[in-house]
Parts: sequence; C-alpha cells; structure tokens
Amino acid sequence: MSLIENIIIIAYLAALGYLGFLGYKQTKNSADYLIAGGDTHPFIMALSYGATFISTAAIVGFGGVAAWLGNSLLWLTFCNIFIGIFVAFVFLGNPTRKLGVRLNAHTFPELLGKRFDSKFIQVFGGVLIAFFMPLYASAVLIGGTEFLVAYFHVDYHIALLVMSVVVTGYVLAGGLKGVMLTDALQGVIMFAAMIILLVMVVNAVGGMEAGFTKLVMVWDKTVASLASVDMKTLKPGSPDFMMKLSMNWGFEGWNKMPVFLSEGWLFVITTITMGVGVGVLAQPQLVVRFMTVKSKNELNRAVLIGGIFIIAMTGIIFLVGSLTNVWYYEFNEGKNALQSAGGVGKVIPHFINAAMPKWFAFIFLFALISAAMSTLSSQFHAMGTAIGRDIFEQIGSKKYSSMMVTRVGIIVMIIISVSLAYVFDKQPAIIARSTAIFFALCASIFLPTYFGGLFWKRMTKKGAIASMAVGTVVTTFWLLFVHFQEAKELGVCKALFGVNSLLSGKIIFVDAMIIALPLSIITAIIVSLMTKPEDEKLIKKCFED
Repeated sequence: MSLIENIIIIAYLAALGYLGFLGYKQTKNSADYLIAGGDTHPFIMALSYGATFISTAAIVGFGGVAAWLGNSLLWLTFCNIFIGIFVAFVFLGNPTRKLGVRLNAHTFPELLGKRFDSKFIQVFGGVLIAFFMPLYASAVLIGGTEFLVAYFHVDYHIALLVMSVVVTGYVLAGGLKGVMLTDALQGVIMFAAMIILLVMVVNAVGGMEAGFTKLVMVWDKTVASLASVDMKTLKPGSPDFMMKLSMNWGFEGWNKMPVFLSEGWLFVITTITMGVGVGVLAQPQLVVRFMTVKSKNELNRAVLIGGIFIIAMTGIIFLVGSLTNVWYYEFNEGKNALQSAGGVGKVIPHFINAAMPKWFAFIFLFALISAAMSTLSSQFHAMGTAIGRDIFEQIGSKKYSSMMVTRVGIIVMIIISVSLAYVFDKQPAIIARSTAIFFALCASIFLPTYFGGLFWKRMTKKGAIASMAVGTVVTTFWLLFVHFQEAKELGVCKALFGVNSLLSGKIIFVDAMIIALPLSIITAIIVSLMTKPEDEKLIKKCFED
C-alpha cells in the first residue's frame, strides 16, 4: 500500500478511537451508557439510525440483487423512506421517547415489559435478541471481513479478529454515546462514497436516460435469448440459471416490475419490500434511537436527514446495481453483470474493482467497512443490553450495576458472533437466511405489542403475550415448512417430510411476515377485548404527562 493509504487508515482508526473515548468521557451513568443520556443531536441520531440500518448486506447483497432483478427493488427504497423514516420518526418516534421517559425504560424489551407490567415480555424479548441477532451480526461481520481480505490480501481470520477488536473497543468504552458518534462519522463516509459512485457510474454508461434505454437492449441480448433454453440443462446457481429463473418468475426486463402476482412479484413485494420495509419498525437496535433525543423537535429535524441518507444508500446502490449490466455488456464482451461477476453476491465487489479507478476502490472499501462497523456496533450494544438489562437483571441478582452487566453481556455476545463468523465463513447462505428470519420474527412478534403499547390503552398484558406467542409459532412454522428460501436452506422440512415445502404454488413465495403479522394483530385485539383491562394506575403512568 502507498504511504497515503496507510496515513488514511491510521487517521480513520484514530478518529474511531477518539470518538469512542469521547463517548467514554461523556458516560456517567447507566442512562448515558444505554440510551446516550437522552440528549443526542438530531444530526447524530439520524445518521446513527441510517448507518445502523444500512449494512454491507444492504450495499453488496441488495446491490447484487438489483443487478439480477432490476429496478423493481426501488420499491424498497420508497418503503424504507416512507415507513422506515417518515412513519417511524413522525408517528412512532415521539410516543416511544415519551413512554420511555415515563417508564424509565432503557431498552426496547424493557419498554414493552414495563408498558404491560410483565417481566416475561421483557425477558422473552431479550432472549429473542440474544438468540437470533448473533447470526444477523455474523452476516455483517463476514461481509466486512471479506472486503478486508479482498483488498488487503490478508488472512480471513486475522481480518475478522482485527475488525472485531476495533468495534469491541469503542462499544465497550463509550456505550451508546460512543456507538452513535462513530456511526455519524461512518454515515458521512458512506454518503460521500455513494454520491461519487452514482456520478461515476452514470457517466460511464452515457447518462441516466441512456443507461435505462440500454438496459432494455442488454436484457434482450443476454436474458431474453435464454427463453428457448431448457432450465434442466443449466447448472443450479449459475448466472444463466439465475437469469432464466427470473424469467420463469415473471420478470420481463430490468426496467419493469414482474407480472402482477407472479412468483417474482410476490418475492419483490412481500419478501424484499414489505419484509424489510415493515420489519425495520420493530428492530430493537433502531427503536432505542428514539429514546436518545430530548424532544419531538429533534425527531422532526432528523426526518429530512434520515430520508436523504436512505435515498443515497439504497436508491443509489439499486440504480448502480441495475446499470452494471450496461457497463459489463459494453466493456466485457457482451455479457451482463451476473455472467461477468459470477454471481449475485459478487457483482458489486467485482464491479468496483473492474470498473472504478483504484483511488475510488479505496474510498469504497471505507464505505463498506463503515457500513459493517456501524451496524455491528449497534448490534453488539443491543445484544449486550438484552443479556444484561433484559435477562440477567430480571431473573438474576441486581447487586451489579447495569453498565457492568451490560459490558459483560456485550463481551459474551461478541464472542458468540465472532465464533459464528469463523464457522460460517464458507456458508453465507445460512447467515443470509438468519437475517431474513430475524426481520420476520421481529415484525410478527413485536409490532402488534409495540403499536398497541403506544396507542391503545385497552390492550392488555395477556393480549400482548398471546400476540407474541402466535407471531412466534406462525413465523417459525412458515419459515421451516413453507417459504421457498428459508425452508429449503434450513432443511428441516426436507429431513422430516422429504420435500422442501409442505405447500406448492405461488403461496410459497409469500413472506412469513405477511401471514404471521395479521394473525398476531388479530390475536392481540381479540384477547385484549376478552380479558380484564390493565390497572388504571399503570395506564395513567404510561399515557399521562
């Protein structure tokens, strides 16, 4: 590496160290460590929220999916902005913040548990986070580590250890204050890299309008030509197999939505758009961000910042992913992106190294590392609070301070996450499925209780518990025995019944959340109306200023 590259890397690590130290100096009590003292600047809060939401999986994974399925993924950008930012900040943010203050709650499970005066709800939420989020964190760890390996040509295990140690340092020392300060820096780096990437890619394909026009031609030349090819003659998982599969699913071009209610339409709308777009509302590491500001004004000011950031992160990478097909066709002997890169997950890394100058590859590396670290730090903090605050303090001794217990919890969960990243580094499909499972479970289990807890005084503890139970059972069944992706990858249905799914037809393309969430909502309403209302003192404490 050049001297300049070494200097930049040292400066980056020094900045992270300084921000972690700043968080440490500003952390005086458990409220500072768990919710950043409740007085975070809206700019810091918005960037932290966005940087936590967007990981390497979003940039590399969904960028590659956009190269495969095209601009239909832009519906996810719309959903992320409207639901993940506007609805979350404007309608959920302030009620969450106010309820957290009234109940002195410092974690998402604690907020739900105190709202319904139920240790079970708090402990169950903590267990869910502690059980599934390490797999989610492992996916991010693996993505970030692979890029370190590819760029610096170092051993995978050394790269994984270095990344884990760096993130562990500032999370342990600075708590959520340190996490959010470093998130803000990393968010700025990610934003700048994406803007530069968009400009360079649009220029490379001759402009945005010309690029979209060329996409039609490239589809006809490289994908539509496979119409007469027998699917059985193609190697499963190969680029041609994937492109032929998209045609069978109802896709007719990268600039078009798939045929209405086709397999592809159900996959894009229910799994990608709704699964991620709605599931974000119940992500524990994101909900806690609303408790870090001191008033509604800060949340309102954060909306625009968060919206612009999400447009830059998801909108740009989806457009770029789709337009890579044009660049590869023009500069790689008439092949599309998947055919050139060798697979969905390889498109963005391959494109950056093949099409972009070396100086930008270095900048983009920092964007990806920043995306990984910002998400990881929030995940480690959320897992640590789940172990310490939501589980240990509820069922164990309370003679230890929350900060100490949480720090121990963070260390334990980091060890588990890093161990999984060592084990699954050659099996990324398992981790990717675990990420999808976590989103589906959070939405189906937490959302009815979360919404009801904020806006419906008549919702009862029994209604909340019943709703969470139904969400857990239905989501688990659907993922294990029905949905075409998870059921096949997990292999339980195949082992028990000899088939990948108990059902057949288009229904297997419907995401688990689409089935489980309505049933969970109905359960919450019916059981709450059938059971005795909660104590009036609790209701007053939760809803009266």
